[in-house]
Amino acid sequence: MNNSFKFFANKDCRYYPCHEGIEDLNCLFCYCPFYFLDECPGNPRFGESGGKTIKICTDCTYIHEADNYPDIIKRLKKEL
Repeated sequence: MNNSFKFFANKDCRYYPCHEGIEDLNCLFCYCPFYFLDECPGNPRFGESGGKTIKICTDCTYIHEADNYPDIIKRLKKEL
């Protein structure tokens, strides 16, 4: 695959696919680096658990879409 440093799919993972509706699920960012940030480019929902507000990302696919790689890297560099 051209530009394979931007994408890989771990189809042997027991959780694959972790989100439905994406034809080519990018596993490069298995865990979202934006989870703890207030400015999230995805579309999380918010709920409550144990009296705390939590971010719910089960319907968010932003981090797993290969076309978003350049924006993800740009945002991570900004946070450093």
